[in-house]
Amino acid sequence: MHEQNFTVKAMKSAATENRSNQQSLRTIEKLDDLAQLADYSLLESLSPDPEAKANGEDHAPRQVFSGHYVPVAPTPIGEPEYVAHSPLFFEELGFADSMAHSDHFMQVFSGDLSQVAEPMHKLGWATGYALSIFGTEYYQQCPFGTGNGYGDGRAISVLEAVINEQRWEMQLKGGGRTPYCRGADGRAVLRSSVREFLAQEYMHALGVPTSRSLSLYVSKTDTVHRPWYSEGSRSHDPDMMVAEPVAITTRVAPSFLRVGQLELFGRRAREREHPHALQQLEQIVLHAIDREYADVIDPGLSTGKKVVLLAQAFHDGLIALVTHWIRVGYCQGNFNSDNCSVGGFTLDYGPFGFCEAFDPHFQPWTGGGQHFAFWNQPVAAQRNFEMFCIALRPLLESCPAQMEQLDALLAGFTDAIHAELEAMWAAKLGLESFDRELFGALTNLMLETSVDYTLFFRELSSIPEDIEPLKRSFYSELNGTLESRWCAWQNNWKLLLSGDRSPKEISNQMKQVNPKYCLREWFLAPAYRQAARGDYALVRELQTVMIQPYAEQSQAIEDKYYRLRPQEFNNLGGVSHMSCSS
Repeated sequence: MHEQNFTVKAMKSAATENRSNQQSLRTIEKLDDLAQLADYSLLESLSPDPEAKANGEDHAPRQVFSGHYVPVAPTPIGEPEYVAHSPLFFEELGFADSMAHSDHFMQVFSGDLSQVAEPMHKLGWATGYALSIFGTEYYQQCPFGTGNGYGDGRAISVLEAVINEQRWEMQLKGGGRTPYCRGADGRAVLRSSVREFLAQEYMHALGVPTSRSLSLYVSKTDTVHRPWYSEGSRSHDPDMMVAEPVAITTRVAPSFLRVGQLELFGRRAREREHPHALQQLEQIVLHAIDREYADVIDPGLSTGKKVVLLAQAFHDGLIALVTHWIRVGYCQGNFNSDNCSVGGFTLDYGPFGFCEAFDPHFQPWTGGGQHFAFWNQPVAAQRNFEMFCIALRPLLESCPAQMEQLDALLAGFTDAIHAELEAMWAAKLGLESFDRELFGALTNLMLETSVDYTLFFRELSSIPEDIEPLKRSFYSELNGTLESRWCAWQNNWKLLLSGDRSPKEISNQMKQVNPKYCLREWFLAPAYRQAARGDYALVRELQTVMIQPYAEQSQAIEDKYYRLRPQEFNNLGGVSHMSCSS
């Protein structure tokens, strides 16, 4: 039962997309048609910063003491050029593919809102949030030391629209400076934009909840300097400054509400920072329910009951999300509360990476620490859930029954995520129930042998007769003892496979949760380097391959993308590890 349930959840996003594709019509041919669908629930139901400038020219760092958002005019990039868009997402939205290449669409989604048609607004908005790292509040990242200057420093939302009965928010990553920019330039470089664009495409195709990629444009004239790695560098940290093209990728989600946002307003309410602090906390919590959980929370309930149901829905979504991350070998790298979406999907692809040689301590970000390592992500999720609950508590001070329910949810988080992880491991291994002894023996063997995470589980999904096919995933040669242990493990595993299902049925089910293709950093690096020279062919090829991660593709694709990491990429700066600069 666990395996079946997990498989359904793993593929839910793809199934939803297919249904939407069948129902939607290509009715949106140009940007003016999209503008007519604008519906700004956030701007209409929440409070603006009372000190904001009406014209949106608010690009210098400053403290924002109150309000849920700041109106901001994006800063356009110079001479934008098309790099990529998501044909699958365009189809889901009912957009004509030609729109991505049109001058007007390109103008808007490279940061120029001056020519948009009403009711679309000519200003975007940025939001503030708090920061906690592994359950500890931090103020150091705020230049004022107060926490009132931390938030969307270069992410500017430009549209909220209801399309095919689904609400979407569209946000420019790299859209210029905001009051939260902390003195930075507000830009994203092409390198990080390519990584985020492709990662969102890949994760959605894997069935992992994620923000979505809409479009990617690069400036033909504008560059910024960033610290990065010289060619062939094995340095831990970047060893040079490089001029990189600026780019804007538009990411889309039902909302971009973060745990850090609720923390900010929870802290203000808790410390009574201004007279409207508690009211503003309630406003943003109710808005989060409307945006992310309206289908499961009755609007007629009291605020206290809504808060508990919100916590339950987020609890379940967060657990499912992190379980999916482990399933596909994904490491967020920087899973602070400000990178944790209230909607329970993957947000902010910064120093992420996919585990290749299996390592519980895998962490691609040089500044991340082991608390955000691959195997520790369930604990990091628990810390974020704890901060989420702390943010909600001021709304339950007069509701002791609901406060007790909230505390019980938090107390049960560890057991709940362990149960979900065990169901996932059973599914990856083709078992009807989790076997702790078998799993422990496997992880020990994977560590001792240095096994590629993706290749191993995909090869295992074919139910091989012996261990020879599994050796395709081994980075090291087996000695006699190790080979005997692998043979013994495989025999024990086969004894546990269900006798009620044929090997073909088991194999097909395993291949639904064990992808064949992995978005490895040594695939990404050549793609963004070529893109910086104006050649986008490899970006588009990777996109085509990675939106079919479970499929058996051509032999040429398999030879190129289904293989172990070559030794020359081991410990290579910008590939095996990286800084957070982007």
